[in-house]
Amino acid sequence: MRRALAGCLALSLSAPPIGVFLMLRRMSLMSEAMSHAILPGAAAGFLVAGLSLPAMTLGGLAAGLAVALLAGLVTRSTVLKEDASLAAFYLISLAAGVLLVSLRGSQIDLLHILFGTVLALDDPALLLLGGIATVTLLALAALYRPLVMECVDPLFLRTVSRAGGPVHLAFLGLVVMNLVGGFQALGTLLAVGLMLLPAVTARFWASDLSGLIPVSMLVAVLASVVGLSLSYHADLPTGPAIVLAAGALYLVSMMVGPRGGLVYRLVHPRHLEA
Repeated sequence: MRRALAGCLALSLSAPPIGVFLMLRRMSLMSEAMSHAILPGAAAGFLVAGLSLPAMTLGGLAAGLAVALLAGLVTRSTVLKEDASLAAFYLISLAAGVLLVSLRGSQIDLLHILFGTVLALDDPALLLLGGIATVTLLALAALYRPLVMECVDPLFLRTVSRAGGPVHLAFLGLVVMNLVGGFQALGTLLAVGLMLLPAVTARFWASDLSGLIPVSMLVAVLASVVGLSLSYHADLPTGPAIVLAAGALYLVSMMVGPRGGLVYRLVHPRHLEA
């Protein structure tokens, strides 16, 4: 439980800020597609070395980056939009990953890969999650201004600087890194849970990035602690318990949040303006 808490806290510091930028760029569903895109790489690592953390991590990272680059290439070279190309690659990747795991592994191995084993985190996994959190926070600090500018006015960024393309690729790399980290703890199907749910929850409590990022981190930490406690005392699966705790915080925030929550809108109705 202590290792699981340490791993979830590291993930809670790095994934929610990425989710905030995904939400602001209207790319929230892209992270779900990317979380499944890492599955064939992780499955290939599993085929080569079994349940080996380095092999599955490197495989997942390579597969995720390959899908992101291929989707961008297809978008720029054909008539397909980015969401359509990502959807196609995501379905292909998910099917290929499940097939590869089924070739050698058992039903239990497939369940571990799909839903994670947060209570089985060892020292290398904790070091990986801590390293991903460190790299993510340092990279966001370095890329903060162009990232914000690209969210607000990407055309202006392209006009005044050529940093738009490299920043976008670097951001996709951070997304893949955090999904690989989430894959170690929550599995490929739930890896995006601690990335997006705290981000959308924070939207009901803050209106700008100076508030959205710390509130999303706080929500993720609270969801991790509550989910782990529930899984321990009620004998529930740990990964789903953590994501459901984040979902419960989202529902409560949607009702009573001061930034556009349902109760707030009923108490303070909007006035018609000319």
